[in-house]
Amino acid sequence: MKNLKISLLLLVLLVTALGISSCSDKTAKTSDEHGNPAAENKANARADQGMEFTLFTSGTELFLESPTLVAGEAASFAAHLTWLADFKPVTGGKLEVILAGGNGPEERFVAAAPAIPGIYKPVVTPRQSGKRELTLVLKTPQGEIRHELGQVTVFATMAETANRDAAQEHRDGGITFTKEQQWKVNFATVQTIKGVARASVSGNGVLHGHPDAEAQLTAIIAGQINAAGSFPHVGMSVKRGQILAYLAPLLGGADDYAALEASEAKARIAHAQAKRERERMEALFAQEAVPEKRLLAARSDEQMIAADLDAATRRLGQYGDSKGGIPIRAPIDGTLADVKAAPGGFVQEGALLFHIADTRRLWLEVSIPESETARLGKPSGVWFSVDGDERVYEFEVGKNAKLIAVGGVVDAVTRTVPVIFELSDNAHELRLGQSVRAWVRTAVANAEAVLIPASALQDESGTTTVYVQTSGESFERRIVTPGAQDGAWVEIKAGIEASERVVAKGAYLVRLAATKTAASGHGHAH
Repeated sequence: MKNLKISLLLLVLLVTALGISSCSDKTAKTSDEHGNPAAENKANARADQGMEFTLFTSGTELFLESPTLVAGEAASFAAHLTWLADFKPVTGGKLEVILAGGNGPEERFVAAAPAIPGIYKPVVTPRQSGKRELTLVLKTPQGEIRHELGQVTVFATMAETANRDAAQEHRDGGITFTKEQQWKVNFATVQTIKGVARASVSGNGVLHGHPDAEAQLTAIIAGQINAAGSFPHVGMSVKRGQILAYLAPLLGGADDYAALEASEAKARIAHAQAKRERERMEALFAQEAVPEKRLLAARSDEQMIAADLDAATRRLGQYGDSKGGIPIRAPIDGTLADVKAAPGGFVQEGALLFHIADTRRLWLEVSIPESETARLGKPSGVWFSVDGDERVYEFEVGKNAKLIAVGGVVDAVTRTVPVIFELSDNAHELRLGQSVRAWVRTAVANAEAVLIPASALQDESGTTTVYVQTSGESFERRIVTPGAQDGAWVEIKAGIEASERVVAKGAYLVRLAATKTAASGHGHAH
């Protein structure tokens, strides 16, 4: 308990420190946030609060703060730009502010570079009053990204701004977690989507090699291992037929090369002699000089000696062109998963030398508890996670996996039924023998489900919550009702709508920031 309190205290101090190092306090947010650049964009403006915009493109997030625009008056913008690929600040490029439309000339204002990483501060002094279209264009060596923010009002005088929107309702800004704080930590938001949520049953799984893509090479006789060039090592790729090493039998033993060579020579001589004897018996039998029994015996002797010669030839042939030992060849293409031999080492007959596996195709065997087997039906796929790895591995039958079998017998000891998949797209990331926690997909639970990343869910004293981004630096705590988890996504039955953005990474830091926001009662300004 004491350690838990210390950990929570450290996290609170971290969030507090990030807040101190970012910016000073500011008033509540008044912006609408949009999940895509094509959506209608609106902004609320006040003389005391100015304007805020939050806009997402395919590659960036723009969070813009600006004073109310007045013709002839300089307005300092604070444009926060974030790369969505890693949610880190934009550190280079030129930002151009464009005011157009409203029957007035186009006006352009430029910030040549960010004032600090992620924040551009162009000064905008509009000359034309009225309704204008506001666009911010980020120009980088990789290309241009347009942020079309929609219509804004440029007032003719400061006096006009005093009475505008007097009746506008004040909105609470929610939880403040600034861009400067977001950029310094592992943080990301994701737009919720509508999709298919599939039910699944869980079980423990083990990764095996494909039966046709795994081989274990053992010593056929006792002997010494000799290298065939560079000695094989774990992780080395091998080709079918490639010589990995030589196995040299003990000198003087029955399988020594010299002994095998002598045995083969003796068998060849004996066979030649038996052949001549058979031919002699055939000639004598033709002259009726010997009984048929003698001929049949000669033929039988020749056949037996021929069999001995064939065996001796095949034993000697194991050496191939090398007299230094029996070549050990790879029977399949693959990767060396294990090497038990060492050059110069002695091995006993039957000892494991090399383990070869083609890990591009693996078999996953999932043990499903007996109590869940009624829900199995015909599995449509499987997803699983590995200890120490945040990624979720997903495999779909008919795409990158094949259903091999669903066991028809319950194991008497474990009370489980095996479900076996062939995984055809491993990309060498998974390991043979690796244990996983797997979920076998069974059926469609909801074809029109609201889905969010599983990492967005927070367990707060038994209550499942998520943090929704309402503007660039404002967030809202929502209590949600989760449904089926399908891979990296979770169905949300209540509490959130499609197209809203949720915090997928760093949600716990936003949760801690909520305490600081509540204590201060306001946000911050740049």
